[in-house]
Order: sequence, then C-alpha cells, then structure tokens
Amino acid sequence: MVYKNVLELIGNTPIVEIKSFSEGNASLFIKLESQNPGGSIKDRIGLSMIERAEKEGKIKPGDTLIEATAGNTGLGLALVAAQKGYKLILVIPDKMSREKITHLKMLGVEVIITRSDVGKGHPEYYQDLASKLSKEIPDSYYIDQFNNPANPYAHETTTAPEIWEQMNHDVDAVVVGVGSAGTIRGLTRFFNKTKPNMEVVLADPEGSVLKDYFYTRETGNAGSWMVEGIGEDFVPSQCDFSMVKKAYSITDGEAFETARNLLLKEGIMAGSSTGVLLAAAVKYAKEQTSPKRILTFACDTGNKYLTKMYNDKWMIENGFKVKETTHK
Repeated sequence: MVYKNVLELIGNTPIVEIKSFSEGNASLFIKLESQNPGGSIKDRIGLSMIERAEKEGKIKPGDTLIEATAGNTGLGLALVAAQKGYKLILVIPDKMSREKITHLKMLGVEVIITRSDVGKGHPEYYQDLASKLSKEIPDSYYIDQFNNPANPYAHETTTAPEIWEQMNHDVDAVVVGVGSAGTIRGLTRFFNKTKPNMEVVLADPEGSVLKDYFYTRETGNAGSWMVEGIGEDFVPSQCDFSMVKKAYSITDGEAFETARNLLLKEGIMAGSSTGVLLAAAVKYAKEQTSPKRILTFACDTGNKYLTKMYNDKWMIENGFKVKETTHK
C-alpha cells in the first residue's frame, strides 16, 4: 500500500508477545507505539488535537500553535503542524533528552527550555509559561493537552479498538502510565463499554503523586524522577482511575534496567516510560493466581535516549549500576 502522506502512518501499530518477561500463567504483550512515524504514542493525539481545532474553526494555516510538553507530544504536534502549515512553539522542561530537542528543532519548532524543578504557579513552570505565551502572541492557539478532550478521544477511537481487535477480544489487563491522562481515560471509556471487567493497572515513576493518590485520594508532595513522559506532581483533570485495580511505583533504576533488558532480550528498543510500564506489568503478572493476558505499551522509541539510559557512562554518572551485556 502506498500512503498519501506521513500522517496516514499514524496508528495501527503492531503487538508483540514478549516471552522473556512472562511470569507464571501470565502472558505479556507489548503494543509498539514506537512504530508511529514520530516515534511515539503521542502522534495519535497530535493529529487528533490539531484536527479537532481545525474543525471547530479555532486555527487556520499560518497560525502559531503553542504547547507545554515533555517532548513526545511536541514531536507529534510538530509532525502534523509541518504537514498542515502551522508554526509551533514548545515549552519543554530541562530534563528532556537532547535527541528529542534536536528532533524538534529539525522539524522547524521553536523550542523554549524551562525549569523542571518548579511546580504549578511558578512563572517558569512549563504549562504556566506556555499558557502565558499563548495570551501574548498574536494568532496563536494553546493546545493544552492536559485539558483537551481530543486527547482521550484519540485513544478511545483508535488505540483501544486496535487493541481489542488485534488481541481477538482476549485481553485481561492493560498496564498504562499517566502523563496528561489521555491514554488512561480513552482506554477506560472504550473498555468500560466493551469489557467492563477489564483490569487497568497504573504504572507510576517513584516520586510521582499518582500511585499514592490512587490508594489514598490525597495528593502528597512530589519527589523527583528521571524517567520522561509519565508521572506528575498533580492529578490531571482528565485522569480516570475508575477501572484501575492496582498501582505500582517504579524507581528510575528499575525502569532503565527493564528497558535495557527489553532491548537485549527481545530486540525492542523503547524509552524510559516503557521501562516503568513493563516493570509494573511483570510485578502484576507475578501476583496472578490464574492465567492472564496482560498488555502494555512501548510508548516511544529508545533512539531518543541514546545519550541517557542507553549510555553506560551516563548511567554510572547518575548512580545506576550497569550490567555487563557482552556475551563471552
């Protein structure tokens, strides 16, 4: 099949069974969102949010789109904006990988780096700064993925139905992380109608407030974490935990080691958030007493982290042990 443009390549990503990580009676599957043209699951919402704004008459070619992003949503937006003739300004926390920032700049994006060590209400907090810019720049539109209904809609109408059909209606649990909460809300909306007893499992980086919030319904103080793209210091407005059965907190070290092992054992090069999801999926699988088919995501490609978690020197400098991978 010949596609008319790169945007037609978004979605319909493959699912692979990963037998190296299976535990007991559980079978583990991973949906390769890394195979989207921009390299992540966020391509879906980039397309959805821009097309919704077009249909509602909020933007026109030549306008400036503005967003706060950990990187991948920005790449998804950049991919679509470049094809449709929009300018794009992204406000990005300073802990993001060099690969993501370079990729964005090569797509013609104006990148503004801000602090990752400040919270909501601070003038340099990435979401507050993006909102401020949208009020100051003429002919601009703030995408606002954290409150944009086209975000979960993309997952309700594409990601979830794909899973359901690809797994032949035979999937017992889905392990997901939360950043803007679009994925968990979209999946919940779909599976609440098609399989109400689906078990949704929350995978959260240690330091994020979401795992504790799920169990206590109280928002404690956030710590810090090096995993990119998931985990929050607040509860996003779109967050929907109504189908979540269990939540796990995963350390940076555990996430990085799991992602590196996924490459070594299965040949799948995925990012740091995938390490969190897969580590949680393995923990969940170990606890099952009956056969379960458990699915999670390769949220993005590991090519965006070559200078970070796939770099032994960086790992050691940041206090993470590096296992010997040379086969003798």
